Amino acid sequence: MRDRVPDVDLVLRSTRVITPEGARAASVTVADGKITAVLPYDAEVPTGALLEDFGDDALLPGLVDTHVHVNDPGRTEWEGFWTATRAAAAGGITTLLDMPLNSLPPTTTVDHLRTKQDVARSKAHIDVGFWGGAIPSNVKDLRPLYDAGVFGFKCFLSPSGVEEFPELDQEQLARSMAEIAGFGGQLIVHAEDPHHLEAAPQKSGPAYADFLASRPRDAENTAIEGLIAHAKRLGARVHVLHLSSSDALPLIAAAKRDGVRITVESCPHFLTLTAEEVPDGATEFKCCPPIREAENQDALWDGLADGTIDCIVSDHSPCTTDLKTPDFASAWGGISSLQLGLPAIWTEARRRGRSLEDVVRWMAAAPAELAGLAQKGAIEAGRDADFAVLAPDETFTVDPAELHHRNQVTAYAGKTLHGVVRSTWLRGVRIADNGTLAEPTGRLLERNN
Repeated sequence: MRDRVPDVDLVLRSTRVITPEGARAASVTVADGKITAVLPYDAEVPTGALLEDFGDDALLPGLVDTHVHVNDPGRTEWEGFWTATRAAAAGGITTLLDMPLNSLPPTTTVDHLRTKQDVARSKAHIDVGFWGGAIPSNVKDLRPLYDAGVFGFKCFLSPSGVEEFPELDQEQLARSMAEIAGFGGQLIVHAEDPHHLEAAPQKSGPAYADFLASRPRDAENTAIEGLIAHAKRLGARVHVLHLSSSDALPLIAAAKRDGVRITVESCPHFLTLTAEEVPDGATEFKCCPPIREAENQDALWDGLADGTIDCIVSDHSPCTTDLKTPDFASAWGGISSLQLGLPAIWTEARRRGRSLEDVVRWMAAAPAELAGLAQKGAIEAGRDADFAVLAPDETFTVDPAELHHRNQVTAYAGKTLHGVVRSTWLRGVRIADNGTLAEPTGRLLERNN
């Protein structure tokens, strides 16, 4: 007996649907929260189905953000699942993966993972998955965490900024990487070499130039070089987080050519903001590694164009307003951008002659592939019916008061950006409509289901 084919209950129509084959006028049919077909624009609407016609607004797959610090539980005054997922939904993101640190407890054991899941379950406006953490003391916990559904493991090679998530030295890195490679997992790495950081000039005060000098490109380059050597020797799968130094691109490109299993991300702030524009004392721009010079940014865009950099994710790393003191040395490092990543990147991409198809590849398809989320990241039959509707030619000026994340601190305040997110859809249900959010219907995702 054949399985019943569900009846189409929704048709989304646009003159500009961004599919894996390119942009085209189309009608997308949805049944039971899944995409069933991508049809010609004027295809007949099945009886009983709801038609939503977006005209010339672009229909994108819901974005996938694999680098978000939700900080819940334990530091919920910094952020939380309720506020972070609302901001994500308002920005066209339908799936995020939560980083294992800045919450208390960190996601370094199965019990800690279950604690996080219990907190997130009723608060998620979008789908949420979890990275595990690799720290010096938890090699024995890595396989159980993987079996429990984490998507991989994050580690630091230099101090993380929180004492409950210590960094790995080179011996510990090799041990954790070998363990993870043994069961086919993935290690994602904050790659800054601690010795280069210790040797760099350290000066407190409001001058951004002094902070930039304290996080030199060599710290990233050396850490990535070592990471590549370990990955090549062990046959491990590794991912470089938040690439800032364009000097590392030739190393990464050569490693890829040699068959090293390495992928790389960068972030909206590295691709749209420059060191030259950071005012003294404006620590809303502080992050580690840092925002670098305009010529460095140009090279990062070249790395995106040639495929050396695989994807763009937010590294949304919020804190309370009081932690953003005017002293770059002591202020908390992290940039909040969940709600703004899509328009920020689209604004710069269109200026550089890139297309919406490029943006979708970098911010939806590639992050979904990185995490093994086969049901996400593209508008094609069989995928989840997750969408973002974008008015690509409209502009808006960023008002921090209109952001949904918990603390309205942003490096994008006052910037005029292209691309207004009209609505966001999760499994065929509209969850955000011109900034108005529905009740949470997100699901918790695990790697093995």
